[in-house]
Amino acid sequence: MRVIDADYIMADNEWDELVWIWQQTDVPKGCRVEIVEGLVTVSPLSANPHHYIAERVQRRLYEVIPGDWGIYQRLGMTVPPRLSLYVPDLAVVPEEALAGDAWFVPAGRAELVVEITSKATAVNDRTHKVAGCAEAGVPLYLLIDGLAPGGPTVTLYGEPTDGVYRILRTAGFGAPITLPEPFGLTIDTGEFPVD
Repeated sequence: MRVIDADYIMADNEWDELVWIWQQTDVPKGCRVEIVEGLVTVSPLSANPHHYIAERVQRRLYEVIPGDWGIYQRLGMTVPPRLSLYVPDLAVVPEEALAGDAWFVPAGRAELVVEITSKATAVNDRTHKVAGCAEAGVPLYLLIDGLAPGGPTVTLYGEPTDGVYRILRTAGFGAPITLPEPFGLTIDTGEFPVD
């Protein structure tokens, strides 16, 4: 890869070019830059209910994860075969996966990815990111979808096989949802605000 005048890159492949663009993208504070299916996307700052849900889930996860795992917000996670670099709302990842000075980790290193939909991200959270995390082999993907067409819903995907998840559980806001081992955790969705 060769950078010319810091404005142009001559990359050996499309993935390296996309990652360079991702790293160079200057966006307003609070925005998130992702690569979804080869497209660089910028999402605005999330509303307060979104942050409240993330904090509630993160707090519960800390009660059950091993001491050498972390829960990260805005951690870059790559799925190169799909030309994708996601920045999930929460990712549970062994701390050793963050060793070094890279900007991201392979998505397959995550034990759990949590996405909370917003108007700007709902379509990608429900489709492309689910498919990408399944292809990467992320064991669990929790989609908290306050904007679901049938009403606010939480869906737990798991058991990825041949790049496809199985839906393990679905619950409307207000019902509990249980994450299997290694978490063994029931989350009370009744405390999630509805946008």
